Amino acid sequence: MNDSSSQTPPKPLSAAALKERKTRRKMLVGVGIRLVFFVTMPAAFATGFSGIKYLMTAIGAGESLSMNSFVWTLMGLLAFTFLFGRFFCGYVCAFGTLGDAVYGLSAWIQKKVFHRKKPLVFPDKVYRPLQKVKYVVLAVLVLLCALGSYSLLTGWSPWNVFSRLTAFQWPSAGYIGGIVLLVLIVIGMACQPRFFCQFLCPMGAVFSLMPVLPFSAVTSRSENCLKGCQACRKNCPVGIKPGEDKFLDGECVACEKCMHVCPKGNIHRPTHKIIRHEWVSLVLKAVLFFVMGVFLGLCRFL
Repeated sequence: MNDSSSQTPPKPLSAAALKERKTRRKMLVGVGIRLVFFVTMPAAFATGFSGIKYLMTAIGAGESLSMNSFVWTLMGLLAFTFLFGRFFCGYVCAFGTLGDAVYGLSAWIQKKVFHRKKPLVFPDKVYRPLQKVKYVVLAVLVLLCALGSYSLLTGWSPWNVFSRLTAFQWPSAGYIGGIVLLVLIVIGMACQPRFFCQFLCPMGAVFSLMPVLPFSAVTSRSENCLKGCQACRKNCPVGIKPGEDKFLDGECVACEKCMHVCPKGNIHRPTHKIIRHEWVSLVLKAVLFFVMGVFLGLCRFL
């Protein structure tokens, strides 16, 4: 008969194992949050951009402005970004979630079927200039709205096609252009992380120019970095190193992968000093956004 008191106690987990467990827990929480918002608020992006369309169209026509549901949604998204960074882009936007899923599937196929050690990505010299294209897209759309010519793009909106699909409505024949663009965007998503967010998203262009309160900004103690490391940049879906370029910091989609891969632990958010568990911080932001979304009428079930 074995004496239970003589059994060897389990060995404590190493620091690396604890970090891996912590990262996996946060990843699973993040996936759950994205799925919830994908199901409940898939049209949040289109509604927010409709606020920009309304404002620019009204200004261009010399009409008085009113606070309709589109404008309230736009204001809510801007306020949330100011408070918490681009949490909307990282966890709420259905287009961003679609991009993560498509690239994740593409990377898995490349590894298992084509035996590639690393999935395809655009080279640095290509994707950095491409990140500026979204500002051109935003400028063109704003100009068309101001001139009262946005109707020229009727049927060419890929996010309107996407919104219809998520509502289980097949787009009509008038949306052929939008369907083609959506297919091309999905192909791009399979080749580059956050393809639409980085290169084409007009709302992403707006959010990237927004200031973020210091307590939510990602900070980096670059003086402590290992020489030639670049782990944060290599694992960042938008290819940036926190704090290296203030303009590029606006590209951050709040995924916080850089914090998990930094071997020196140089990257953090000030809020993590208050809320020790990162997954708790994610859940609190998600709950706050969900409440705001319900108030704004973004939830399809309420």
